[in-house]
Amino acid sequence: MTTASAPGGAPSGRPLIFGEVLFDRFEDGSAVLGGAPFNVAWHLQGFGLAPLFLSRIGTDALGERVLAAMEAWGMDRGGLQRDAAHPTGTVEVRIEGGQPSFDICPDQAYDHIDPAALGAALEGADGGLLYHGTLAARAGSARALDALRAPGRGLPAFVDVNLRAPWWDREGARARLRGARWVKLNDDELALLAGVPRGTLDNAGAVAAAGEPEREALGVEVLVITRGDAGAVVLAPGVEHSAPAAPVTGLVDTVGAGDAFSAVTLLGLVRGWPLPAILERALQFASAICAQRGATAPDRELYRRHLENWNG
Repeated sequence: MTTASAPGGAPSGRPLIFGEVLFDRFEDGSAVLGGAPFNVAWHLQGFGLAPLFLSRIGTDALGERVLAAMEAWGMDRGGLQRDAAHPTGTVEVRIEGGQPSFDICPDQAYDHIDPAALGAALEGADGGLLYHGTLAARAGSARALDALRAPGRGLPAFVDVNLRAPWWDREGARARLRGARWVKLNDDELALLAGVPRGTLDNAGAVAAAGEPEREALGVEVLVITRGDAGAVVLAPGVEHSAPAAPVTGLVDTVGAGDAFSAVTLLGLVRGWPLPAILERALQFASAICAQRGATAPDRELYRRHLENWNG
């Protein structure tokens, strides 16, 4: 176990967050604003990093709700495209045993992010790192993502793996990870990508043993593996560190835990925190988000309190 500063660090420029914004529809009829990249951008705004969120919404009532929520939270809407032909994204969420399952609708507005409009939104932007998931690489939005990942842009990429059937295949997912500086995935996703039986990754040592060859093969500088209520592992050159999950007081659901974890990981990379501190603080914030319904928290005090604890 090694303590080290975040290898490579992250540029101090504005984080660029690319991908889906959608509504999680729950069985009780409620619709909660979310989508992993949107959730990450929301949290970064709460932590004071002022990200530029790059996505696409419909010209429908749900799209208006996205715009209103972003405005109320102080988020820059300049990277948000409108689409009259496709609806704002939705996902059907079912909770079983405290764990969510998702039915992702196809051909949503976020599947059609336009590269030309994206380029216009980025003019003059002091971009730092680029965050994106793997779901955003489906359909027409893949062209826009390819333009952002082009070597000439010089944007180091943080890829948040999100393997949702039927929207992925092993080689396609691995291709998206190559060239990224940072990758985050869960232990189930690691097993799928590495081609090892899921049951063998039942402890932090086994996760690290499976993850390190993948990190090296993909050319990734930092690989973060989340393990649900067992915590997380971070791997980098000369670094192997694991941490237990933080306790959850009043569990509501775990829908946004992974996105909360990702946001604090990005925050720590930008601020140059040591990797063990990043891991432990990301787990703390993920647990806090599990105590509420949905993945975003319109509570500025929540962010202030965590920042105060981490800066103290």
